[in-house]
Amino acid sequence: MINHLSSGLLTPVLSFGLSFVGCAVGLSSTARSRLYDGRARRLWLWMGALSIGGVGIWVMHFVAMLGFTVSTGEIRYDLPLTLVSLLLAVVVVAAGLFLVDRGAGRPVALLAGGGLTGVGVASMHYLGMRAVDTAVPIAYDPWLVALSVVIGVLAATAALWLTWTVRSALGGIFAAAVMALAVSGMHYTGMAAMQVAGAAMHDDHGTAGSGDGLTAEELVAPLVVVLTVSMLALVTVAILARAPREIRA
Repeated sequence: MINHLSSGLLTPVLSFGLSFVGCAVGLSSTARSRLYDGRARRLWLWMGALSIGGVGIWVMHFVAMLGFTVSTGEIRYDLPLTLVSLLLAVVVVAAGLFLVDRGAGRPVALLAGGGLTGVGVASMHYLGMRAVDTAVPIAYDPWLVALSVVIGVLAATAALWLTWTVRSALGGIFAAAVMALAVSGMHYTGMAAMQVAGAAMHDDHGTAGSGDGLTAEELVAPLVVVLTVSMLALVTVAILARAPREIRA
Protein backbone atom coordinates (compact mmCIF):
# COMPACT_ATOMS: atom_id res chain seq x y z
CA MET A 1 0.00 0.00 0.00
CA ILE A 2 2.99 2.31 0.64
CA ASN A 3 5.58 2.77 -2.10
CA HIS A 4 8.67 4.90 -1.48
CA LEU A 5 10.15 4.42 -4.96
CA SER A 6 7.20 4.84 -7.29
CA SER A 7 9.45 6.62 -9.81
CA GLY A 8 12.21 4.05 -9.54
CA LEU A 9 15.70 5.37 -8.88
CA LEU A 10 14.91 8.82 -10.29
CA THR A 11 13.88 10.43 -7.00
CA PRO A 12 16.69 8.94 -4.85
CA VAL A 13 19.34 9.92 -7.40
CA LEU A 14 17.90 13.40 -7.98
CA SER A 15 17.44 14.08 -4.26
CA PHE A 16 21.00 12.89 -3.56
CA GLY A 17 22.34 15.16 -6.32
CA LEU A 18 20.53 18.21 -4.93
CA SER A 19 21.70 17.35 -1.41
CA PHE A 20 25.27 17.07 -2.70
CA VAL A 21 25.11 20.51 -4.33
CA GLY A 22 23.56 22.09 -1.23
CA CYS A 23 26.17 20.56 1.08
CA ALA A 24 29.00 21.52 -1.28
CA VAL A 25 27.94 25.18 -1.37
CA GLY A 26 27.41 25.08 2.40
CA LEU A 27 30.93 23.75 2.92
CA SER A 28 32.31 26.49 0.70
CA SER A 29 30.41 29.14 2.66
CA THR A 30 31.55 27.89 6.06
CA ALA A 31 35.15 27.65 4.84
CA ARG A 32 34.88 31.23 3.61
CA SER A 33 33.52 32.35 7.00
CA ARG A 34 36.85 31.50 8.64
CA LEU A 35 38.52 34.26 6.61
CA TYR A 36 36.28 36.92 8.17
CA ASP A 37 35.37 38.29 11.58
CA GLY A 38 32.26 39.86 13.05
CA ARG A 39 29.16 40.40 10.95
CA ALA A 40 30.69 39.09 7.73
CA ARG A 41 31.63 35.84 9.45
CA ARG A 42 28.09 35.40 10.77
CA LEU A 43 26.65 36.13 7.33
CA TRP A 44 28.75 33.39 5.72
CA LEU A 45 27.69 30.93 8.43
CA TRP A 46 24.03 31.75 7.78
CA MET A 47 24.62 31.24 4.07
CA GLY A 48 26.10 27.84 4.91
CA ALA A 49 23.06 27.01 7.03
CA LEU A 50 20.71 28.01 4.21
CA SER A 51 22.61 25.86 1.74
CA ILE A 52 22.98 22.78 3.94
CA GLY A 53 19.68 23.02 5.83
CA GLY A 54 17.51 24.45 3.07
CA VAL A 55 18.81 22.55 0.05
CA GLY A 56 21.08 19.80 1.35
CA ILE A 57 18.46 18.53 3.81
CA TRP A 58 15.00 20.03 3.23
CA VAL A 59 14.94 19.98 -0.58
CA MET A 60 16.43 16.48 -0.50
CA HIS A 61 13.56 15.35 1.75
CA PHE A 62 10.74 16.72 -0.38
CA VAL A 63 12.22 15.76 -3.73
CA ALA A 64 12.59 12.22 -2.36
CA MET A 65 8.93 12.48 -1.29
CA LEU A 66 7.95 12.81 -4.97
CA GLY A 67 8.49 9.06 -5.15
CA PHE A 68 6.26 8.39 -2.13
CA THR A 69 2.78 7.11 -2.97
CA VAL A 70 -0.05 5.25 -1.28
CA SER A 71 -2.54 3.10 -3.15
CA THR A 72 -5.56 4.83 -1.60
CA GLY A 73 -5.32 8.10 -3.48
CA GLU A 74 -3.49 11.37 -4.00
CA ILE A 75 -1.11 12.68 -1.34
CA ARG A 76 -1.43 16.30 -0.25
CA TYR A 77 0.75 18.55 1.90
CA ASP A 78 -0.16 21.09 4.56
CA LEU A 79 1.65 24.28 3.47
CA PRO A 80 2.17 25.97 6.89
CA LEU A 81 3.65 22.82 8.45
CA THR A 82 5.86 22.30 5.42
CA LEU A 83 7.23 25.84 5.63
CA VAL A 84 7.83 25.43 9.37
CA SER A 85 9.85 22.29 8.61
CA LEU A 86 11.98 24.33 6.18
CA LEU A 87 12.59 27.00 8.80
CA LEU A 88 13.46 24.32 11.37
CA ALA A 89 16.02 22.71 9.04
CA VAL A 90 17.84 26.00 8.46
CA VAL A 91 17.73 27.10 12.10
CA VAL A 92 19.07 23.84 13.59
CA VAL A 93 21.92 23.70 11.07
CA ALA A 94 22.74 27.33 11.85
CA ALA A 95 22.73 26.53 15.57
CA GLY A 96 25.19 23.69 15.01
CA LEU A 97 27.48 25.78 12.81
CA PHE A 98 27.58 28.66 15.29
CA LEU A 99 28.21 26.30 18.22
CA VAL A 100 31.15 24.69 16.43
CA ASP A 101 32.46 28.07 15.28
CA ARG A 102 32.23 29.48 18.80
CA GLY A 103 33.94 26.38 20.19
CA ALA A 104 36.70 26.54 17.54
CA GLY A 105 35.95 22.99 16.40
CA ARG A 106 36.70 21.41 19.80
CA PRO A 107 35.21 17.94 20.49
CA VAL A 108 32.74 19.22 23.10
CA ALA A 109 31.40 21.82 20.67
CA LEU A 110 31.18 19.22 17.89
CA LEU A 111 29.26 16.78 20.08
CA ALA A 112 26.89 19.47 21.36
CA GLY A 113 26.33 20.91 17.90
CA GLY A 114 25.96 17.46 16.33
CA GLY A 115 23.45 16.34 18.94
CA LEU A 116 21.36 19.49 18.62
CA THR A 117 21.48 19.53 14.83
CA GLY A 118 20.85 15.79 14.45
CA VAL A 119 17.77 15.80 16.68
CA GLY A 120 16.59 18.95 14.90
CA VAL A 121 17.01 17.39 11.45
CA ALA A 122 15.13 14.27 12.56
CA SER A 123 12.39 16.51 13.98
CA MET A 124 12.25 18.34 10.65
CA HIS A 125 11.80 15.00 8.86
CA TYR A 126 8.91 13.88 11.05
CA LEU A 127 7.34 17.34 11.06
CA GLY A 128 7.48 17.21 7.27
CA MET A 129 5.79 13.81 7.40
CA ARG A 130 3.15 15.23 9.76
CA ALA A 131 2.33 17.71 7.01
CA VAL A 132 1.44 14.83 4.67
CA ASP A 133 -2.19 13.78 4.22
CA THR A 134 -1.99 10.16 3.06
CA ALA A 135 -5.72 9.40 3.53
CA VAL A 136 -4.73 6.42 5.70
CA PRO A 137 -3.69 6.38 9.38
CA ILE A 138 0.10 6.09 9.59
CA ALA A 139 2.09 4.59 12.47
CA TYR A 140 5.84 4.35 12.96
CA ASP A 141 8.12 1.54 14.04
CA PRO A 142 9.76 3.01 17.19
CA TRP A 143 13.04 1.12 16.64
CA LEU A 144 13.46 2.44 13.12
CA VAL A 145 12.50 5.92 14.29
CA ALA A 146 15.19 5.70 16.98
CA LEU A 147 17.69 4.44 14.39
CA SER A 148 16.88 7.37 12.09
CA VAL A 149 17.52 9.80 14.95
CA VAL A 150 20.86 8.12 15.72
CA ILE A 151 21.81 8.34 12.03
CA GLY A 152 20.77 11.99 12.05
CA VAL A 153 22.96 12.78 15.06
CA LEU A 154 25.97 10.91 13.66
CA ALA A 155 25.49 12.51 10.24
CA ALA A 156 25.16 15.99 11.74
CA THR A 157 28.25 15.54 13.90
CA ALA A 158 30.27 14.30 10.93
CA ALA A 159 28.96 17.15 8.78
CA LEU A 160 29.91 19.79 11.35
CA TRP A 161 33.35 18.25 11.72
CA LEU A 162 33.79 18.32 7.96
CA THR A 163 32.69 21.97 7.73
CA TRP A 164 35.43 22.85 10.21
CA THR A 165 38.26 20.68 8.87
CA VAL A 166 37.91 20.56 5.07
CA ARG A 167 40.37 22.83 3.30
CA SER A 168 40.93 21.48 -0.24
CA ALA A 169 38.54 21.34 -3.20
CA LEU A 170 38.90 17.57 -3.51
CA GLY A 171 38.26 17.18 0.21
CA GLY A 172 35.18 19.38 -0.16
CA ILE A 173 33.77 17.17 -2.92
CA PHE A 174 34.33 14.05 -0.83
CA ALA A 175 32.84 15.70 2.27
CA ALA A 176 29.74 16.88 0.37
CA ALA A 177 29.21 13.34 -0.97
CA VAL A 178 29.49 11.88 2.54
CA MET A 179 27.06 14.45 3.91
CA ALA A 180 24.54 13.86 1.12
CA LEU A 181 24.76 10.10 1.59
CA ALA A 182 24.20 10.47 5.34
CA VAL A 183 21.18 12.76 4.85
CA SER A 184 19.68 10.33 2.33
CA GLY A 185 20.29 7.43 4.69
CA MET A 186 18.48 9.19 7.52
CA HIS A 187 15.56 10.07 5.26
CA TYR A 188 14.97 6.58 3.89
CA THR A 189 15.43 4.99 7.32
CA GLY A 190 12.71 7.30 8.63
CA MET A 191 10.51 6.45 5.66
CA ALA A 192 11.03 2.72 6.24
CA ALA A 193 9.62 3.23 9.75
CA MET A 194 6.21 4.12 8.28
CA GLN A 195 3.42 1.57 8.60
CA VAL A 196 -0.24 1.67 7.63
CA ALA A 197 -2.20 1.65 10.89
CA GLY A 198 -5.73 1.20 9.57
CA ALA A 199 -8.17 1.43 6.69
CA ALA A 200 -8.33 4.40 4.36
CA MET A 201 -10.50 7.35 5.35
CA HIS A 202 -13.07 8.54 2.83
CA ASP A 203 -14.91 11.77 2.19
CA ASP A 204 -18.63 12.15 1.39
CA HIS A 205 -18.08 11.02 -2.22
CA GLY A 206 -16.35 7.81 -1.19
CA THR A 207 -12.85 8.69 -2.42
CA ALA A 208 -9.77 8.70 -0.29
CA GLY A 209 -8.39 11.99 0.95
CA SER A 210 -9.96 15.28 1.98
CA GLY A 211 -8.68 17.31 -0.97
CA ASP A 212 -7.16 19.88 1.37
CA GLY A 213 -3.59 21.05 0.97
CA LEU A 214 -1.28 20.97 -2.04
CA THR A 215 -0.12 18.09 -4.19
CA ALA A 216 3.57 17.22 -4.20
CA GLU A 217 4.07 18.88 -7.60
CA GLU A 218 2.22 22.05 -6.54
CA LEU A 219 4.25 22.31 -3.35
CA VAL A 220 7.74 21.11 -4.23
CA ALA A 221 8.21 22.58 -7.72
CA PRO A 222 7.87 26.29 -6.76
CA LEU A 223 9.93 25.89 -3.58
CA VAL A 224 12.68 23.97 -5.36
CA VAL A 225 12.84 26.69 -8.03
CA VAL A 226 13.08 29.46 -5.40
CA LEU A 227 15.75 27.64 -3.41
CA THR A 228 17.69 26.70 -6.55
CA VAL A 229 17.78 30.36 -7.62
CA SER A 230 18.93 31.25 -4.12
CA MET A 231 21.64 28.60 -4.39
CA LEU A 232 22.86 30.03 -7.68
CA ALA A 233 23.01 33.45 -6.05
CA LEU A 234 25.04 32.01 -3.19
CA VAL A 235 27.44 30.33 -5.62
CA THR A 236 27.87 33.59 -7.53
CA VAL A 237 28.60 35.48 -4.31
CA ALA A 238 31.05 32.79 -3.17
CA ILE A 239 32.90 32.96 -6.50
CA LEU A 240 33.02 36.75 -6.77
CA ALA A 241 33.61 37.65 -3.12
CA ARG A 242 37.13 38.31 -1.97
CA ALA A 243 38.16 37.87 1.63
CA PRO A 244 40.34 40.53 3.32
CA ARG A 245 43.34 38.17 3.30
CA GLU A 246 42.91 37.57 -0.43
CA ILE A 247 42.66 41.28 -1.11
CA ARG A 248 45.87 41.94 0.84
CA ALA A 249 47.62 39.09 -1.00
